[in-house]
Amino acid sequence: MEAMAKIEDPATLSYEEARDELVRVVSELEQGSSTLEESLALWERGEALARRCEEWLIGAKARLDAARAGAAEAASATASNE
Repeated sequence: MEAMAKIEDPATLSYEEARDELVRVVSELEQGSSTLEESLALWERGEALARRCEEWLIGAKARLDAARAGAAEAASATASNE
């Protein structure tokens, strides 16, 4: 159960760290060589990692939306000043 060797709180992981660990967890589950208990622990870890990735992506989307809104406001202000 290599993916579980270094367990960090998913909330402390960057998007890339969570994604990479999730890939390892899925790979290990797909091998099917873990015991039932190990598989359940891997599944739970994978769920937590997937939630963390989703949090990062939602945050990134919010930042992009805010940047687009700011750019649109700036363009609108420039156009009205001309």
